[in-house]
Amino acid sequence: MMEYWRQCALWLINCKVLPANHRVTWDSAQVFDLAQTLRDGVLLCHLLNNLRPQTINLKEINLRPQMSQFLCLKNIRTFLAACSDVFGMKKSELFEAFDLFDVRDFGKVRHDCYRPDKERDGGFGIGSLPFPTEDSVEDEDIYNHLEDLIDENGVEDEEDLYDCVYDDEEGGEIYEDLMKTEAVPPPKQAETDIRSCCLTEIKQTEEKYTETLESIEKTSFQSCCSFFTCQIYPRLLIYGKYCSHVETAIATLDDISKNREDVRMKLEECSKRANYGKFTLRDLLVVPMQRVLKYHLLLQELVKHTHDGAEKTNLRTALDAMKDLAQYVNEVKRDNETLREIDQYQKSIENLNQRLSNYGRPKVDGEVRVASVDKRAKQDRHIFLFDAAVIVCKRRGDNYEMKEVIDLHLFKVTNNPTSDKENRKWSYGFYLTHNQGQSGFEFFFKTKDLKKKWLEQFSMAISNIRPENATNNHHEFRMHTFERITSCNSCHMLLRGVFYQGYWCSKCGLGAHKECLGRFGCCGKTANERNWWSKTHRSTPPPTTPHLLACLPKMLVIRNYFGSPSPASGPALHIQTGDIIELICADIHSPWWQGKILSTKEVGFFPSDAVKPCPCVSSISFQFAGPMERLQAEAELINRVNSTYLVRHRSREYTEYAISIKYNNDVKHIKILTKEGSFYIAENKKFRSIVELIEYYKHHSLREGFRSLDTTLQFPYRETENAAMHLIGVAIARYDFSSRDTRELSLQEGDVVKIYTKSGANGWWRGEVNGRVSGNLKVLNGKLWEGGLGFAFQDIIFF
Repeated sequence: MMEYWRQCALWLINCKVLPANHRVTWDSAQVFDLAQTLRDGVLLCHLLNNLRPQTINLKEINLRPQMSQFLCLKNIRTFLAACSDVFGMKKSELFEAFDLFDVRDFGKVRHDCYRPDKERDGGFGIGSLPFPTEDSVEDEDIYNHLEDLIDENGVEDEEDLYDCVYDDEEGGEIYEDLMKTEAVPPPKQAETDIRSCCLTEIKQTEEKYTETLESIEKTSFQSCCSFFTCQIYPRLLIYGKYCSHVETAIATLDDISKNREDVRMKLEECSKRANYGKFTLRDLLVVPMQRVLKYHLLLQELVKHTHDGAEKTNLRTALDAMKDLAQYVNEVKRDNETLREIDQYQKSIENLNQRLSNYGRPKVDGEVRVASVDKRAKQDRHIFLFDAAVIVCKRRGDNYEMKEVIDLHLFKVTNNPTSDKENRKWSYGFYLTHNQGQSGFEFFFKTKDLKKKWLEQFSMAISNIRPENATNNHHEFRMHTFERITSCNSCHMLLRGVFYQGYWCSKCGLGAHKECLGRFGCCGKTANERNWWSKTHRSTPPPTTPHLLACLPKMLVIRNYFGSPSPASGPALHIQTGDIIELICADIHSPWWQGKILSTKEVGFFPSDAVKPCPCVSSISFQFAGPMERLQAEAELINRVNSTYLVRHRSREYTEYAISIKYNNDVKHIKILTKEGSFYIAENKKFRSIVELIEYYKHHSLREGFRSLDTTLQFPYRETENAAMHLIGVAIARYDFSSRDTRELSLQEGDVVKIYTKSGANGWWRGEVNGRVSGNLKVLNGKLWEGGLGFAFQDIIFF
């Protein structure tokens, strides 16, 4: 018989709340996986809407609460209130919000999840199967230790899950339908001309978009015209404000239509007159947002398929501008959502006279124990961490009473490793030490992992208000809210968002991104290379210099080149397929690069399209162990899974190499032989480099050289759990980016970035650089230029 929790999981899939391939369906799944999935309350609210449409306004809940205790509890309470008010369930029979968030009584949570299905009206059903579907002898002991498992394992946000459940393509379909044209199809030969297709679509988009705006203006109320006045602005930045308020506008329109019959009838009449009733004014409000975010996609295709030098330069300039605009629009929308989130905090905290938005962006909130250093008495508190302050509160039912506001400008974070040795709950702590020696605080956390999470968030907050390089060259940069749309005085890209967009020097008045603070000359002069370039090239990025590309990955030759055609820049470098080249000088826009063949040390120029990044470069640090003896290698591998391997120097003179691999629960060692510049482990298969050898045996069994070793090189010994992610590409950061919270990834110019997924919201990707990665890590794609897979973002190189 199937366990009740598994029946519950299948029922949620049948209700179209969970995707069919969710991890709760796996054979290895435990009840803990279902508890993790539900404890932020998001899917429960969605469940009620599937059982009875419009039970909960999803705009009023937090769809991505990032496991904020405050936001998760708010979602859960919204679900419970709807169960009572809409489905008639008794409050005394429902679980408490903390029963789910802390997983204190998950058996009751599981039972209550399906009760709204029993209570709903037949007319609102979704045709789901009854639950439970069969009898089961449930072992209630499986629920007893879930709270401990949550403490030990923590929770990662399931971004992909929410993207699946809440992906709304309706706006895109409306946009595509509106932009359709009834014109005569182009000649047949133009169908394969990608450039012509892009140009035609831009032209048609402009024509149809203008027609749409004119239609609304002529047929709808004059009050609606204010939504579309962006056409009179000389710049397109108004789209940021428009896109961030379009949801509010739609909600207002819905409210008016619901309460004013005359208005609703008039709008329907306008819709019929405008487009035969196919689209309502509500539908059309999303079109400007769809339009502005489409331009860079068309432009990057134009750049990719344009070969004329001058034309390509102009297109890159346009692409630059539209990418910057798209990122600006997304950040404005993101900041407005953050401000709404802050407003929810504000309304729930009593005795708070300050505006929370003055303290920057929220980082994290939750239950901690706080002690002042002089008194030492621990107190249970709920704290809200912002960039510039800690709001210390005492929980009062569903609300909070403010007890203290700690100004982080006056404190620094100091770890307390001795507390970790106690190895019991609520013993893991760190200090907030006052900069002037006054009384400080110590915070205690339930587990070591929670302490690590909070320590990282505190460090990030202090880094935001006291960034590195803030006082370089006598400047005094501080985090600042710019009232007007402002560009960075260093890179001349927009300072994005609506509050605390960047940093402002109180002495000379310059504005800057966090990552640009170290690029300014002496205060008042701004004499640096990038500012010099911007005086005459404001629309184009500064030239790439050789020393900045010194950290480019080593390249693998993919076709032979023996000097014809000859490069104009210097001597040709004769290369053969399989050579490994170390780049010396490279410009992504140049057809010729300079490099050195590692095996022969020859230097020269070669065609840039004759190479690609070494397949192992992005992961070589995971598999290469440096100098290591056999016994040490065995100690490293013996507790790993079979087929885990490492590459090591057999001697401290760095002249001999070996592969150590765990096979059949034992560690085997294979000497890498060298002869006449080749590397091999079996005479019948030789390679031009160790990188090439390793890459080959990742896909071919070692049995080719050793009959008793029937395995491939599968798991580099240093590879983290992130290896399970599917690597879809490698990119190089074109310039610096400083993260604002721990979910973001700081980049330095030249960093090699591994890309795992591009499905994140608002233009954010998930990735890794130099081994720095976490479950919620994201990479801002505006910092990267992708070309090899059909993209060409101006700020990254993608291979």
